[in-house]
Amino acid sequence: MTEAPPPRRIVPEAGPHLWHAEALSPADWMLPLGVEAAAEAQAAAPGAALPRLDPLLSRVAERLLHGKGFVLLRGLPLPEDPGALLRLLGARIGEVMLFPAGEGSLFNEPCDMLLLLCTDSTTMTLHSAAAVHNALLKTDRAALEAFYQPLPQASGGLEVPVFAVSSGVFSARLDRDAIAHGLAPEALAALDQALEASGPPLNLPLRPGDVLGINPFLVWASRVRSAVAQPLRAREDSRLAEGAFAGMLRS
Repeated sequence: MTEAPPPRRIVPEAGPHLWHAEALSPADWMLPLGVEAAAEAQAAAPGAALPRLDPLLSRVAERLLHGKGFVLLRGLPLPEDPGALLRLLGARIGEVMLFPAGEGSLFNEPCDMLLLLCTDSTTMTLHSAAAVHNALLKTDRAALEAFYQPLPQASGGLEVPVFAVSSGVFSARLDRDAIAHGLAPEALAALDQALEASGPPLNLPLRPGDVLGINPFLVWASRVRSAVAQPLRAREDSRLAEGAFAGMLRS
């Protein structure tokens, strides 16, 4: 495994991507579509003007890239072709990416934004990666430094850290099963303790037709089967363009 020195200075994360579930309300994550915007989405064709929907989708992108890292669009009936609708919506806010769905207990696909269309009622568990980072900084700094090292988190032999800060931008990606092969059990135990110490997760009930957007580099969300996923790359300031995670799309 490639060794790299720990960052010179690890500081607590701050900003909108740092959140705690007990302090949130539905208004913090939900964007109701409304009847007119929902109808526009159902009838839209690729490249068509969407005067009611586009401003809402711009807010989605802003929240995913620069906000809490997740947002829920509610108000769409379950479409006949969920994948087609997600590609249409996704193309308005980013570059549509095509690769197989990820594995593991968390949605950790290498993308800046992941749109998930719920096909059946379910509940998804969300953690703020920044909150876990800060909890680990308080409880076990040595373990946190280990998670800033390159670890076997990706396919094709690529090694990336769990936590990284590049040009002041925080990113975090967790594939627990993969990193277990390159870490001491004590470090994994410290991570599990930090997940608990960061506070209770947000247990988000989802309905058929709901579209949940997450930024996998900011929010660690439990993988569910009853959702169709569409990964997107940001057109500007993508975490996949430079920094610790830049090689993931080439692995």
